[in-house]
Amino acid sequence: MTLADFIEYVKTGQALSSDEIHVLMNEMSNEARRITFKLNSEYHTPDEVRKFLSEIMGYTVPETLRVFPPFYTDFGKNIHVGENVFINACCHFQDHGGVTLGDGCQIGHNVVFATLNHGQKPEDRANTYPAPIVIGKNVWIGSNATILAGVTIGDNAIVAAGAVVTKDVKANTIVGGVPAKYIKDIQL
Repeated sequence: MTLADFIEYVKTGQALSSDEIHVLMNEMSNEARRITFKLNSEYHTPDEVRKFLSEIMGYTVPETLRVFPPFYTDFGKNIHVGENVFINACCHFQDHGGVTLGDGCQIGHNVVFATLNHGQKPEDRANTYPAPIVIGKNVWIGSNATILAGVTIGDNAIVAAGAVVTKDVKANTIVGGVPAKYIKDIQL
């Protein structure tokens, strides 16, 4: 299985259960860890950080992307970032299912993006199921928030620190809590 085949397959949401898929996931995980260990091992200039991230993500990331390492991913090749995105330290990207960060996103410390779920039935628990996370433009995600598989967060929304987002968030709203719930509209 090629990386392109895998990216197309995860869009189906079907179980990541074949040996062929697991071999590719292992290879990608090893590559991502090799590069992130280098990125996270010492100080690097912003240009050097972007160079590492480009290698991790498999494309040239925008010059306006700012990331404060350490940065963690267990796949790396299914992260897509827009212009003027800021990712603070210690964020975790489980991006097999795809993570998209729109222009102007601000991501706080220790945010987790989790695009895989395990099967609910005991006999299916070893299987994982991918679903993308899509973050709109100018979204602010507070420190220690967790965004779960299949969630879309609308433009200009705010996710409060520590929230666990299990459902879509409407544009121009603030959500918080565990699980995250609507708090109020943002007055534009």
